[in-house]
Amino acid sequence: MRSFARPTSFLVSPAAIFSLIFYFSFIPASVSSPFIVLHGIGDQCSNRGMKHFTQELSDYSKSKGYCIEVGNGSWDSWFTPLEEQAEIVCNKVKQMKELQNGYNIVGLSQGNLIGRGVVEFCDGGPPVRNFISLGGPHAGTASVPLCGTGIFCIIADKLIKLEIYSDYVQAHLAPGGYLKLPNNIDGYLSKCRFLPKLNNELPEARNATYKERFSSLRNLVLIMFEHDTVLIPKETAWFGYYPDGAFNPILPPQQTKLYTEDWIGLKRLDDDGRVKYIKVAGNHLGISQDDMRKYVVPYLEEEEDDDAASYTVR
Repeated sequence: MRSFARPTSFLVSPAAIFSLIFYFSFIPASVSSPFIVLHGIGDQCSNRGMKHFTQELSDYSKSKGYCIEVGNGSWDSWFTPLEEQAEIVCNKVKQMKELQNGYNIVGLSQGNLIGRGVVEFCDGGPPVRNFISLGGPHAGTASVPLCGTGIFCIIADKLIKLEIYSDYVQAHLAPGGYLKLPNNIDGYLSKCRFLPKLNNELPEARNATYKERFSSLRNLVLIMFEHDTVLIPKETAWFGYYPDGAFNPILPPQQTKLYTEDWIGLKRLDDDGRVKYIKVAGNHLGISQDDMRKYVVPYLEEEEDDDAASYTVR
């Protein structure tokens, strides 16, 4: 008959079990920061394309994403002043408990200016970690975005035909807040209500808090589309622009006063290696899945420890 050894029994005391539970409960768990998406002009979060874009980024990055809407979307993106749009988003992110430990922003076209407004103007908001900009008119645009033939466009066209820097247009046409005509810089600085404030361009009204908040970003990813025909010039996606008084040459960001005098902290970010200047093929916002995985997703995969002490990009 074969004999079998009697299994050895191990007794673990309740104190040892408690010690193990206590030990493992204090090992930091790595989680990805959530992100928000801010769409461009004429779009809305309920559109199938925006739903798909947000979900795709969530699937690729394993991070929770939220498309944040302003009013009814399309209409308000055209006709609600940008500072008011930024305030609406500010109030929404402050109310979202999912974002309170920090979050990332993915901006599309005009949505980037709203996102930057949240970063710079939003008092008491949760911290923004990474800002990923796709085709953002950061230094302005010398042409109002093309629209089409719908009712929105008919109204927008009538407003555009008025004086773009008039009080009425500035209060009723969102793109008027970042239309920067090189041949009318005086009108832009004195009458344009949004971008001069956002970019700290007014010497008598420069705000150190805006600069401090913007330069606190961990990463600023600026994606320019090589064949962009919507942004004039396309280099505005990198903060490049025309010199005052002329439509040529196009200055790279490092040669603009915004950069050299560091009005908003862009130079500080760049000196620290936290600005990524990326050029991709395609027209405005026509990013491929490969480029999205390569240039956007890594900054949404950032792992955040529970104690918020360390952050790494995988």
